[in-house]
Order: sequence, then C-alpha cells, then structure tokens
Amino acid sequence: MQSKFIKMKLLKILEFPDPRLRTKAKPVEKVTNVHKELIDNMIHTMYESKGIGLAATQVDFHERILVIDISEERDDPQVFINPEVEILNKDEKSGYEEGCLSVPGFYEEIIRPEKIKVTYLDRDGKKQTLMPEGLLAVVIQHEMDHLEGILMVDYISNIKRQRIKQKLQKSAKEKIAS
Repeated sequence: MQSKFIKMKLLKILEFPDPRLRTKAKPVEKVTNVHKELIDNMIHTMYESKGIGLAATQVDFHERILVIDISEERDDPQVFINPEVEILNKDEKSGYEEGCLSVPGFYEEIIRPEKIKVTYLDRDGKKQTLMPEGLLAVVIQHEMDHLEGILMVDYISNIKRQRIKQKLQKSAKEKIAS
C-alpha cells in the first residue's frame, strides 16, 4: 500500500548508541500546526521504515509525541500526545519479540504488563482515554520508554547490549565509507 503521507518529509531516525536517544522528552504545552506537521512526517517515516510505532525522541524532537499503527492494512495511525500510562494488573505480563527502528536488525523478547490505561491528547489536542491490551499495550509502552530516554537494549544484558552497539557502530562506519 502506498502511504497517503507521500508528500510528507522522511525524517532521520536516530540509532543506538546516539546519546540524543537518552533525552527525556518534555510535555507538549499546546498542540500547534508545527506539531501536526511533525506528526504527519513521523507517520510517513514510520510507514516508510516498516515500523509499527515511532516516538518523537527517535527523530530528535524531544516532546512527548508517539505515533502507532498496528493495523494489517497500515492505514489506521494513532497519535498519542503527552501520554500517561497506568498499569491495570501488575501481575499479568507477557513477552513479545520487540524490534526498534533505533536498534535496526535486532529483536529481543521483552516482558511487559499486558493491560494498561493510557490517557493522552489526540492530534487535535482533545483528551482521550484508552485501555489497550496485547500488542497495542506493548507498543505504547515501548514508545513511552523512548520518551523517558529508555531503549529496548536497556532490558537485556550488558554483554548483549555491547555486541549490538559494536555491530551498529560498524554498520554506520561502513555506510559512511561506501
């Protein structure tokens, strides 16, 4: 499917170990046209990168904005501005094989709460509440981590994290050399 965001700008996604990924995002004071343009560009970038979620931090914009689309058709983007998550059942957790656009090519099973409640502003700045479970709950939590400066590699061993870091640094050097 061709993205309906075809006229949008493709944003550069920061890759681990870029220190900007560790920046804690600030709340959006007021949703403006600048935010809406960023959101459209983030959705376009997410689709073009074959991702199912993208946090503003990943594109070096450090305000609390997430875009997610887990639909099969890739035509139902959801926007979360200033999301706040409440875990509904701390004992009910499940593992999902997670990947990350900022850690390309690596996948790890990460255990997260299965059910959450998220309160947020939508693209138009209207307050919304959602009680997702399963994959959507996992993706929201993964992207929320980015807003806190946390990456999926923070959930794995130091040895694995170092290997991933070295492989990504080597790959980046090879891209520059070619």
